[in-house]
Amino acid sequence: MIHRYYDGCHSRHDWLEVAVEARVGFVGLGIMGHSMAANLRRAGVPLSVWNRSPEPTSDLAALGAVVRSSPAALFDASDVVLLMLAHESAVDEVLQRGSDVFTRMVRGRTVVHLGTTSPGFSAGLGRDVEAAGGDYVEAPVSGSRIPAERGELVALAAGRPTVLDRVEPLLAPMCREVLRCGSVPAGTGTKLAVNLYLCTMVAGLAEAYHLADRLDLDLDVFRQALDSGPMASAVSAVKLAKLVARDFEAQAAVRDVHTNTRLIAEAARAVGAASPLLDATRELFRASEAAGLGALDMAAVVTALEGRDPSPAGRSPHDTSPGTRHTPSGDAGS
Repeated sequence: MIHRYYDGCHSRHDWLEVAVEARVGFVGLGIMGHSMAANLRRAGVPLSVWNRSPEPTSDLAALGAVVRSSPAALFDASDVVLLMLAHESAVDEVLQRGSDVFTRMVRGRTVVHLGTTSPGFSAGLGRDVEAAGGDYVEAPVSGSRIPAERGELVALAAGRPTVLDRVEPLLAPMCREVLRCGSVPAGTGTKLAVNLYLCTMVAGLAEAYHLADRLDLDLDVFRQALDSGPMASAVSAVKLAKLVARDFEAQAAVRDVHTNTRLIAEAARAVGAASPLLDATRELFRASEAAGLGALDMAAVVTALEGRDPSPAGRSPHDTSPGTRHTPSGDAGS
């Protein structure tokens, strides 16, 4: 059963008193990972960081994080290591899984897998970590760049209860909710089910915007209609503003969403679950990435719809310039 867990702590401050007792390492400083690591440092957590490209480490060093020269050096200096890596092959490459180096790194440490992978991958990684003498928790986080910056992610944690007791205080500076989902890989499974809704919702929103645009509607009124009704959400407000402004700076990139749709589809096939909406959504994100837009925000999936327009009015998939009609006021990049 999923439940929120406090272990007798009544505030984030109580959790942080526990968190600062552990030496923590953070690997993977991408769109979300960088902000997550910064929030740990601002909370006073002793932190080592490593990233395959060194550029994102400089401002973390200014916050007091120690930049390590390699994953092995980071593990050597850490009790708990948080991984926020883009995909499964990156995890295996960084950990050198299957080698003696992997065993030496993880023995006696707790590995916390924060990214989104397949349930089978996470379960296998957990078995390998524990076989090498380490502890394992999966805690994929739900959210994107802005919630990561604000410390408002939702962690979907799974693992042995005694290990979760030690890990959850470290998640508090990054998350507004920590939900226990059961044993590994239930956290990853929960994340994929949540992401199915997210991906299809944003694709549906893009299609609704596309129709409103082609009908030559006042897009400000269209946005107000959505924001005032029962379908309104934080996601719809942000993504619709980005669609209207053609602001495709990445909060959750097309390429990452496309990867997520693949993982969800594979999980659905494995258990015989029908997923027709997901399958249609996956094709739209595939087409957007194939058009060279993989680094843009997931709202850029609208370009896949525009590319299918039979009318000459359709935009080029690479046209990311703002429209000139009915552009609403407000911060489209929030």
